[in-house]
Amino acid sequence: MSPFKQSISNWGNYPLTESLVYQGKERPASGPYIARGMGRCYGDSASQAQIWSSRANRCMLDFDSNTGVLTAEAGLTLDEILQTFVPRAWFLPVTPGTKFVSLGGAFASDIHGKNHHGNGCFSDHVLWIDLENAEGEVLRCSREKNQELFELTAGGMGLTGIILRVALQLHPIETAYIKQRSIRCRNLQETLEQILAHQHWTHSVAWIDCLAPGKAMGRSILLLGEHAKANELPEKYQNQALKPHSTQQKNFPFFLPGFALNSFSVKTFNFLYYHKHLPKQKEQLVHYEPFFYPLDAIGHWNRIYGKRGFTQYQFVLPPDQVDGLIKIIETIRAHGMGSFLTVLKLFGPQKENYLRFPKEGFTLAMDFPLSPKLEGFLSQLDALVLKHGGRVYLTKDLRMPPEMLMASYPQAEQFRQKIKEMDSKATFQSLQSQRLDLHL
Repeated sequence: MSPFKQSISNWGNYPLTESLVYQGKERPASGPYIARGMGRCYGDSASQAQIWSSRANRCMLDFDSNTGVLTAEAGLTLDEILQTFVPRAWFLPVTPGTKFVSLGGAFASDIHGKNHHGNGCFSDHVLWIDLENAEGEVLRCSREKNQELFELTAGGMGLTGIILRVALQLHPIETAYIKQRSIRCRNLQETLEQILAHQHWTHSVAWIDCLAPGKAMGRSILLLGEHAKANELPEKYQNQALKPHSTQQKNFPFFLPGFALNSFSVKTFNFLYYHKHLPKQKEQLVHYEPFFYPLDAIGHWNRIYGKRGFTQYQFVLPPDQVDGLIKIIETIRAHGMGSFLTVLKLFGPQKENYLRFPKEGFTLAMDFPLSPKLEGFLSQLDALVLKHGGRVYLTKDLRMPPEMLMASYPQAEQFRQKIKEMDSKATFQSLQSQRLDLHL
C-alpha cells in the first residue's frame, strides 16, 4: 500500500497534524514515526508527521474455544471482538469506556476499566505480543521471553516499536447482560465509603458532580455491575441471552459553538442527572453496551466540545490522599470548571512498571473544552496531584510538562534510558514523547 497524506487528529480534535500515513507492510524509510490504531487517545500520543496505521492489519488468526485465548493482528478492535465472541459466551477481561480501541492501542496504553481493583490492567490478560523493532526484526515478547521488552511496551505509548499481533485471554460469560445496582450518594465522603464497601463487586464506577456546593460536594451516582448468569435472566431475555451490541449509531451532526458549554449548562445537566436517580438504591438488568459503553451509541460525540477541541484530565491519587482529592474538587468548583463526564474509580494494588498509569488509589477523569484559561487551571491541578503523590494518564494527556512526568512516574528515567539502548536513532516518536523529552 502506498503512503498517503492525511490530516490527523485524535479524539480530542486537537492538535491537527498533516501526516504521511503508511499501512500494511510499508514503513517509512527513516524515523521518526509512530504506530496509530483507532486514534482514541485524547491528545498527541498517536500524532506525528509520519504514521504507520494498523487499520489494515485486523485479522483474527486463532482462537482456542477451550481456553478462550484469541490471537489476532493488532488493528483488530474491541468492538469487532465483542461482535464475534459474545455470541460464543466470551467477553473482554478488561475494557475502557469505548469499544472502538485497537488491540495494539489497548496494550500500548495498557488500558484499564471499571474492574481494575480486582482484575488489573489489559496487559495482565495478554499472554504475548509480537513486536517489530526499529531494525524490522519481529520479537515474541511475554512474561517468559523478552520480558523486559514486554513490560516496556505495556503502557509504553508505542515508543518501543510496532505491535503486530496480540494473544489475549478472554473471559467466559453466560449472558450478555449485567446485574446493575445504582446507589445515590449525597457527597464525596459517602461516595468513597460506598465504593470501598462494595469492592467485592467486579465492576464499579461513580459519576461525580464536581460543581455541587457545600455539603453536597462530590455527590454521585455509583454504578456497580456483575455479569448475569443464565438462570438469572427473565424469560423474555432467554432467546437473546448472548446478543451482542448494536452496530447502529446516531451521529452528532456538527460541532457545538463554544458558548454552549459553560458552568450553567454543566450545573443544569449535573442537577438533572443526579435527581433522575430518585431511589437511593436501584437494581436492574441491563445489556453490557449501556453499562460499559454509554457514549458509543453517539458517533462523533466529541463534537460536543466545539471546534477548538477538548482534553480529558485523568489522575490517580494514593488511597491515603483523600484530602488531596477534596482539594482538587474544591479547586474545580472554585473555577467553575465542572465537566459533564466526571467519573471516579478505584484502582487496586499495581506493580510499578515504567510508564504504566494505574496504582492503588482513586482515579478521577474529567473532560474540559480547550480555552485560553485552561492551561493555567490544569497547572494548578498538576501541582495538587504532585503534592499528593499522584500522576496523570499519558493516554489522555495533551499538555503535561516533562518535569511532571519525571516527578510522578518513578521509572520514567529508566524507560528513557532503555528505549535509547534499544533504538539509538529514536525511530519511534510521537508529538507527545517529544514534548515530554523522552528521547536522549
